Parts: sequence; structure tokens; C-alpha cells
Amino acid sequence: MPKITKIQSAVPQIKKRKRVAGYARVSMETERMQHSLSAQISYYNELIQKNPEWEYAGVYSDDFVSGTTTTKREGFQKLIRDCDAGTIDIILTKSISRFARNTVDLLETVRHLKEIGVEVWFEKENIHSLTTDGELMLTILASYAQEEAISISQNVQWVRRKNFKKGIPQARYHILGYRWEGWNMVIVPEEAAVVREIFERYLRGDSHREILAWLKESGVKSSAGRTMTRASLHKILRNETYVGDLVLQKSYVDDNLTHHRRRNHGELPMYVVDNHHDAIISREMFKQAQDKAAEQKEDFYFVNTGRKRNCFTSKIRCGHCGCSFFKFKANRPSQEKYIYWRCSMKQKKGGSICPCKGIPHTKLLTACCDALEIDAFEENIFTEKVDHLVMQEDGRLKFFFKDGTEKMEELEQGPQDKGWKTRREAEKSAKES
Repeated sequence: MPKITKIQSAVPQIKKRKRVAGYARVSMETERMQHSLSAQISYYNELIQKNPEWEYAGVYSDDFVSGTTTTKREGFQKLIRDCDAGTIDIILTKSISRFARNTVDLLETVRHLKEIGVEVWFEKENIHSLTTDGELMLTILASYAQEEAISISQNVQWVRRKNFKKGIPQARYHILGYRWEGWNMVIVPEEAAVVREIFERYLRGDSHREILAWLKESGVKSSAGRTMTRASLHKILRNETYVGDLVLQKSYVDDNLTHHRRRNHGELPMYVVDNHHDAIISREMFKQAQDKAAEQKEDFYFVNTGRKRNCFTSKIRCGHCGCSFFKFKANRPSQEKYIYWRCSMKQKKGGSICPCKGIPHTKLLTACCDALEIDAFEENIFTEKVDHLVMQEDGRLKFFFKDGTEKMEELEQGPQDKGWKTRREAEKSAKES
């Protein structure tokens, strides 16, 4: 019977070392947190390099960034890109909350890493993502981490709102004309001179375009060091900080996970700290600028500020999008029956954005006579009694009177409107054929 002898390999099998990286994060800018981040980085450097079975692949970190979203964490994004490039086999991190507090982000990231063969080790929870029960435990514990993040965010907001009541700001924002010394706002003379010149030019009658051209020619930048834009100029002209006051809670966070901020339009109380710091311009000058801005806004029609005003100017509003109606001539001879009032948003972006119908001028006058119970339209009576009108999506016109009463009027389609619609349909059919 033949004898079989096994010949052992003379070349020893060298076990491939795992490429291991660490990830550390802190979310608050304090001395204690800075020390914590340094300690985490040093810990992972030492832990990875002293293990003979591991190959050091670096330590990635993010400082002063929330864990409820991954989009703003540059270190985290670079870590994932390097994993996709195939340079990392294992990621070490302190806990689930350090890696991600958002359950959806955490599970999507871990699953993606699992597909490309990268394992995540969560030290505190003792979870390895590639094990059979790893994802189940992650789902449960990540939900707790997310709820903890929401609770922390709510507590932070509560503290901030308590501080607002005491007149304490939550952050030191950059503003042209001032610098922060601790929590005190101090005037920067050369920047303050620019702010005064902006207000003076605006009140003299210079347009935004002319002021921006002067700023560009003078080499003046915004508080963030960027080229001045119409939006930044508008903010300067509307900013009450320049009279020495500080308005707190102008915006607020409406989602504790996305940290999306909204402009505060009365949803939460705002607090005004009078004479918080030295003023750059007088209150009288600031009021004059606001009055002028309000007057220009009232005069503004769609894109043409040169339109002649009449009693319906800024009085008719869209019931769908809230924009003002403007007077529109339907490419016809200059006769009253060819004049319409139309939503500026619909004119600009089309009927798919705003479906509100236009109002023939003749029908508008008839509806006003019915609402005011007069035989013939009189402008002075309309101006005296009517505050504004709202065009409803169903084609009715709602009157809001200055005495607080309201009245709805029908705008029935007349022969003129039907004829115009019939002609448009005929033209459309002819083009299609």
C-alpha cells in the first residue's frame, strides 16, 4: 500500500498586519475639551503603534463640531474617503456618541464600511461592527445616543434663552465697525467711518449699486473679509447694532438633529439690550434709513420701480404665496379693459409655483364698488376704508377693511374673459397642429 507523507512548507506564512486608524471628536470649544481631544489622539497613537499585529494608519479628529450630523466633520469625511481608497481595515473610536449621534447616519456609515470590509470597534460599548450581533446592538444604543444628543441640545438652548432674558449674547458675531474684547463690543475707527459713509450716501440718494461700486473702488471688504454684496449692504443698513443696541434671538434652531436655523419672525421672543455698546450712528439717522427703505419697498413692483403708483399699489396680495400684485398690460392698446393685476411671483417663476389667477382691472373696480356699496368707484373712499385685498386661489377677492371687518367678493368671469381664454386655446391648438 502506498505511503503518503505530508511535506511542510519551508516558507513561513507571514500574517498580514491590519491597518488600523483611530477617530476622535469633541463638540465644544473649551480648554477642557481641547485637553480631551489631545488625550484621545495620544491614546490612539500609542495603542495602535504598540500592537505588533497592527499597522498604524493615522488618527483622524474633529474639534468643536456636533456629532448629530456628519456633513460638517472634515476629519470624519476624510476617514471615510481613505476607507473607500482601501488604506484602512479597522477604525477605533471611543464610543457610539463620538462616532455619530444620529442613528440614521451611524447605521448608513457602518453598513457602507461593512460592504467594503472595514470594521469599526466601539470601545465603550465593546461592539465590533462585523460581528453577527453588532448591528442590532448598534441600532439600540445609537437610538439612545441620538436621544441624548437631542436632550443636550435642548438643555443648551434653554440655557441660552435664560441668558437672553438677562441680556447676555450667545456668540460673538463679526460685524463691520466693531471688534470683541471679551464680551464687550469696541468700535474700530476706520471701519466705523466706512459704516457712517454708507448711511450718509444712502440717505443722500445713492443707490445700492452706486454704494457697492464705491466700496469696491475703496477696497472695503465685509466683516468676513469678502467682497461686499447687495445682501451684506442691506444687512448693514438694517442693523440696529450701529445705534448701540443689541437684539438677541434673531434666529433659532428648529431641528435639534440638523441644527437648521430659521429667522425669528415672532415664533420666539426677542430681547433688546438698549445702549449695550457705543453707537456708530445716531438713532435719528438710523430711523431715516429705515423709513427710506420702507418707502422704497412699498414702491417696489416686481422688477420695475418706475411704475406709477395708484390706490391699488401694495394693496393686493396673493393668497397662495403672499407676494404683491402688480399692474400688467396684456399687449393691447392702452385701454382699461386690457389691464390686469397679477401676482409678481407667478410672473417671475410661472404658474407651477403660484396658481393664483390674475384680476382684470375692470372686474377689480366692480368688486370694489360691490364691497364698498357704492355706485361708481371713487379712489378716496377706497383709500379711506380698505386696508388691503387678498386674491384667493378659488378666484374670489377678500377685502380687509381698516375698521377690522372683512368681506368676500366673487369675481365672475365675464364675456371678455371667456373670449380671451377662447382665443388663447385656439392659438394653442393651431400651434400644436
